[in-house]
Amino acid sequence: MDIHRCRFVPYNPQAINALSFSHPPSAELAGRGVPTLRLAIGRANGDIEIWNPLRGAWFQETVLRGGKDRSIEGLVWTLDPPEPGPDGSKLPGRLRLFSIGYSTAVTEWDLEQGRPLRHSSGNYGEIWCLAAQPRWQATRGKDGKLLPPAEGEFTGQHLAAGCADGSIVILSTADNDLKFLRIMRPSTKRSRVLSVTFQNRNTLVAGYADSSIRLYDIRSGQLLRTISLGKGLAGGSKELLVWSVKCLPDGTIVSGDSAGEIRFWDAKNYALIQRLQGHVADTLDIAVSANGDTVVSGGADQRTVVYRKKDGEKGDKKARWAEVMHRRYHTHDVKTFAVYETRDISIVVSGGPDAAPVVLPLREFGKEHHRKLASLPQIPQLASSPSSRLVMSFWDREVSIWRLHRGPTSHENTDGQRHRLVGKVLIQGEENITSAMLSADGKILVVATISTIKLFSVRRRKGDEKGTLRIQKLDVPKALAEDGARVVAVAPNGQWVCVVRPNSAMYLARIKPASTAQEKPHILSQLVKLNRATRHTRFEKASHGTLGDYERTVRCVVFSDDSKVLASGDLSGCVDTWSLQKAEDAPKKHNGAAESDDESSDDEDQPVIEGERWHHAAEESPIPRLKSGVVLLSFRPPNPAKTNLLTNGAAKDEHRLMALTSEHQLVEFDAVEGKLSDWSRRNPKAFLPAEFRGVKDRAMGCVWDLSAARERLWLYGSSWLWMFDLNQDFPSPEELDASADNHEDLNASTHSKKANQKRKRDPFDEDDNGRKKPNSGAGDRISLAQSDIFFGAKMRKIVGPDESQAEWISLDKERPRPANGGNDDDEAYDYDEAYTATNDVALARLRRERQFIETSTPLKRVSIGGKQDKLLSLTPGPDFDTPSQKQLVHTGDQKSQSHPPHRRWWHTYKYRDILGIVPLGSDPDADPENHFLEVAVVERPMWDVDLPGRYVRDYA
Repeated sequence: MDIHRCRFVPYNPQAINALSFSHPPSAELAGRGVPTLRLAIGRANGDIEIWNPLRGAWFQETVLRGGKDRSIEGLVWTLDPPEPGPDGSKLPGRLRLFSIGYSTAVTEWDLEQGRPLRHSSGNYGEIWCLAAQPRWQATRGKDGKLLPPAEGEFTGQHLAAGCADGSIVILSTADNDLKFLRIMRPSTKRSRVLSVTFQNRNTLVAGYADSSIRLYDIRSGQLLRTISLGKGLAGGSKELLVWSVKCLPDGTIVSGDSAGEIRFWDAKNYALIQRLQGHVADTLDIAVSANGDTVVSGGADQRTVVYRKKDGEKGDKKARWAEVMHRRYHTHDVKTFAVYETRDISIVVSGGPDAAPVVLPLREFGKEHHRKLASLPQIPQLASSPSSRLVMSFWDREVSIWRLHRGPTSHENTDGQRHRLVGKVLIQGEENITSAMLSADGKILVVATISTIKLFSVRRRKGDEKGTLRIQKLDVPKALAEDGARVVAVAPNGQWVCVVRPNSAMYLARIKPASTAQEKPHILSQLVKLNRATRHTRFEKASHGTLGDYERTVRCVVFSDDSKVLASGDLSGCVDTWSLQKAEDAPKKHNGAAESDDESSDDEDQPVIEGERWHHAAEESPIPRLKSGVVLLSFRPPNPAKTNLLTNGAAKDEHRLMALTSEHQLVEFDAVEGKLSDWSRRNPKAFLPAEFRGVKDRAMGCVWDLSAARERLWLYGSSWLWMFDLNQDFPSPEELDASADNHEDLNASTHSKKANQKRKRDPFDEDDNGRKKPNSGAGDRISLAQSDIFFGAKMRKIVGPDESQAEWISLDKERPRPANGGNDDDEAYDYDEAYTATNDVALARLRRERQFIETSTPLKRVSIGGKQDKLLSLTPGPDFDTPSQKQLVHTGDQKSQSHPPHRRWWHTYKYRDILGIVPLGSDPDADPENHFLEVAVVERPMWDVDLPGRYVRDYA
């Protein structure tokens, strides 16, 4: 594969200004998070990213696009009260997301449509901070029963917004609305409100820019107390800025100010308990644990500091706080935190101007690694035209097109330049671009925002030796242009464009190519609406809340290479396919087969355009819902080197659809028949390489490399690149174990000293059942050799003289478990995973044996005992000598030894901050049976990004 490493795309990752989890931390909740748990990340350009922690996978589901001169400075989630159901049960309330951004308005977002739902503004200053009222919790009476809410009591969550004029506005979220409730102002001078939080449901704590903290009763608007922090540092401002205030579960107030101090205030008399100098610059934000024994602070000095409560000494009943340790996980300010905890998960996420979210262990801080998420979008904002060697990228309201020239051996006149900017489009309006796509021939450009869709004709200027493009706007029918889109796609033949509306409704428009060079392509006004198969929605518990139809949001759409099949995938794991057929060949519905179906799903109502009609390809047997959301879809291209044709002249298996889920499950379907392909049946997830199953960053995209000798699928993420050869089946777990034993025997024969060495398991990394300990939501557990804490987590206990009866006893504090032993959802999930994996492995073995019987092809067997010939070996690839980079290959017979063995897979982590990978046109003079894939790897490392100035300590 020929690779162009490109760093000329000036995409600018945006600073993180706000973080918020959809659910509050709770030390009493079992499991690893509720299914509706989401993390919202607000960036400086107005974008809001929605991430799904997904039991540690961290999958970026969607992006709510911002606009011109917009910024996200605060984010909060609320949960509406549950509603009574028809059978007396409680229906979960809706989860709602609100934001602020250097204006006088609070914005509520429609997650299902990806755009603002409503605004609330008034005659007050700019809003600087936002907080949500704690959720209503039922209390128990004297008899131990839960008491209902008082008559007229509001059980929802109000919002509190702190303004630049010193006022605090209370907004009501009752009745699925956002209304002004009351305003509170201090009687003294008007000073800016920098931070707000709730001590309880009725008491509000606000930090000001005049060295004070004020407490209010939101029911009456009365000022309860003013706490003074004193004067500022000598030589600096006279007044301290209270950048952050938080409250512990017992009501203790924690504040962080511009002097770099952390102060603890009594919950009842508001006296100062303790002050700690945690930073040498401003303390910008504070996070507290669910049980109140850990506090984390971040500052402008790039430090993240952890404080723990220490029990008082003899005679002193008061507990004291002490700094445990500090680290620099960010290269710039640590501006914001978000915390989520259950019994099994405990994390804090931090962000700042360096644009990369960092997931830190909270309860296991110092015992587990941190994890840095990608700063670049996980849905690639790149496209290419291989035949024209054009690469298109978009960000904000701008689209840029480059032309990449071939290598120095080509005959192109490049003037020494390997790339050249040949076109640029600036979109009018305030909304940022949601999606853009360049056709395969480079003649059509489609650009969409959340409110409009625009199409452009792309041509090369006549007589221009530099290859500058002439980009002309096309007339778009009103029915297509209005209402915008979240995803767009263009068919490879350039005759169809698919748009996914903000509400995930899908439409197709026909493009008629220009008949002459002077004319422009024409877009037909008649649209084709595609109806997705009806799926059962998941019922959530009342405490989990609901996201509505958000999980049915379409994330990706793709056309087949012949432009006759279209597929879509959504966040719930549903895949739908449609096929294009001639009107007279379209299947007709049997009488009475689906008379009760909704009229919108009737394929016979689809319009006939140019004698062709789209219909649902797998209507009778739709593709089963996958276990998790769809990350990407791609049709396996027909291999030009293979001539297996059917009787009608169509290439065999030309509509095989490859799907990758957020759990990195690789599945291939027959898109027309709606069933698994033979390759997918023989290669379940359990057969995937262990290194790939252990990849933490989710995949972003894929490219195909097909020839007579290979059918390779290249998957890539933000920091990795994996290759799978689909001509070969993945080895079974037994084959891997046998191959590893053979490899150890080979090493032992050459290194006698290592003959008796065996891999020993680290008892410190295992639980009481001998299984590897799961992490608490961030990175993997730090080995004892690398840990800064030098005491082991287990003790070896020996009773009597026989050491063989020794056992390892955990020294960690046992967290209380529920009476049923754990979370039902997590136990059901783990059981289903184990049961499914076992069945998949057994079925895959049967299918491989069946293939052997039908084809009479010798199976690639291995000997567990070592008496038979060794047919498999672990062979390191070139330039790689570490065990993690060895790939399983066939050794075959002696005839095949004259040629290097074909790898089943290969991977590398040499690339960093990958914005995307797109294919380019190959050399036209190359042999089509032995041509090599040519791609452009667009990288955007953070050291190439211009960041604002940061604090630099003077050590003199």
